[in-house]
Amino acid sequence: MSDSTSASPAIPPPTNSLVTPLLTDLYQITMAYAHWSNNRHNDQATFELFFRKNPFGGEFTVFAGLDECLKHLANFKFTVSDVDYLKTVPALQHCDPAFFEWLLHLDTSQVTVRAMRDGTVAFPRVPLLVVQAPLVIGQLLETTLLTLVNYPSLIATNAARMVRAAHDRGPVAPDLPAQCSHTPACVEFGLRRAQGPDGGFSASKYSAVGGFDGTSNVQAGKLL
Repeated sequence: MSDSTSASPAIPPPTNSLVTPLLTDLYQITMAYAHWSNNRHNDQATFELFFRKNPFGGEFTVFAGLDECLKHLANFKFTVSDVDYLKTVPALQHCDPAFFEWLLHLDTSQVTVRAMRDGTVAFPRVPLLVVQAPLVIGQLLETTLLTLVNYPSLIATNAARMVRAAHDRGPVAPDLPAQCSHTPACVEFGLRRAQGPDGGFSASKYSAVGGFDGTSNVQAGKLL
């Protein structure tokens, strides 16, 4: 496993601007308030991110998404606009005003992450990420890290399965001279049917992690 820490100004923001501290489930915010109000928010805690079974009934999973996790950790910060919105949420209107002020000063400087390398073959119940952090920070990171790992790993795994299947078929046109035959190439063409623009970009990106040779997505070609 490789070690890395967050809060580095050299790490760019997440590729998708929707990835902020608010990209989480509401109950993570209410749990954060419970920890804060009971003075448990600075308790040190360890969180493990793992999965229970391989997708597609397969024998392995390709771990992906670590880069976006680190970008989120390095740029984690509630804005004034974020907090102003939280004050309007009915489930949070009972909160002590000091809690909202406290959120504005949260950062991930005390977070340590140990992780598998991007593209590593992984297996059920083996941690992909181990996050050590103050309890409330780990709580607020949980949902976001899951969404930044689960879909990328699903796409990378499926891509790897397709690449293996293509290679198992052997060279194209084996009856031709060796210089005319070649191993099938895998190219991703999913943009027009993807789950929105980011779903399409993520599929292009993590298909490459899984071994694809190219994509139809021009924006992905530029950014990656």
